[in-house]
Amino acid sequence: MITRDDVLSARTRIAPYVRHTPLLAADGLWFKCEFLQSTGVFKTRGAFNRQLAAQERGELDPAVGIVTASGGNAGLANAHAASVLGVPAHVFVPENAPAVKVALLRSYGAEVVQVGREYAEAYAAAVQHAAESGALFCHAYDQPEIAAGAGTLAEEILQDEPRVDTIVVAVGGAGLFAGIAASAEGRAKVVAVESENCPTLHAALAAGEPVDVSVSGVAADSLGARRIGDIGWALAERTKPTSVLVADEAIVEARARLWRDYRIPAEHGAAAAYAALTSGAYTPAPDERVAVVICGANTDPTTLV
Repeated sequence: MITRDDVLSARTRIAPYVRHTPLLAADGLWFKCEFLQSTGVFKTRGAFNRQLAAQERGELDPAVGIVTASGGNAGLANAHAASVLGVPAHVFVPENAPAVKVALLRSYGAEVVQVGREYAEAYAAAVQHAAESGALFCHAYDQPEIAAGAGTLAEEILQDEPRVDTIVVAVGGAGLFAGIAASAEGRAKVVAVESENCPTLHAALAAGEPVDVSVSGVAADSLGARRIGDIGWALAERTKPTSVLVADEAIVEARARLWRDYRIPAEHGAAAAYAALTSGAYTPAPDERVAVVICGANTDPTTLV
């Protein structure tokens, strides 16, 4: 479980290492332009918070470094943070991880290991590596420091535009959701958006507890967790978000509109949040002041049309 105090501590810790990304007013709402974050994704915030906090406690061996499992973006963030802090990084990714993300991982100096067809298989291999090597394990979404670091972007939203009363965010394993929910609790409503093909939070809410889901679809590389994280579930139980699902077709169309109308190069997972609005899955009230988190841009630019 995390609270806003954890998010505020993270903000102080990571301030020298991350960007305060812009909040763009656009056609009656705001876009949190987190795709402009270092490495092109919000996960940089949590990666630095996890590694810096571990360094403060003496838990980060500079000779062994860190290990993470990722569909791509968590690996990028943690590899970047490790390179800045001067420690080695091992990143386990599925065999079908986007080539653009694998290439970027290697450009940060990470040792990339491709295992299995899903994140869960890469995760198991990364956990085994951590146990055998003593490397610091950096979870893609389900560690307090990871989630609290991600939540710092909500602090920026509500600082830059205090009138915002609703934050719309895409959900995979729910680390970003958890951080935003902790930050915004009592100050803004959170709308949690998932692909119909990766509905970890929606399925958990229906079942009353976390459950495994099948994973597929256009956003599976970034939203493709099989089960909501424990921290995300705890925040969902505590804060009662609005949960909506969007179809792959709506995600593809929202991504195209972000590029066509605003020249925002969103990846499919990041476009899911906007898809909730463009598809009608979530309809704001007439006086509702909505910020949409565009959380990542690690995509093949040749597919933007």
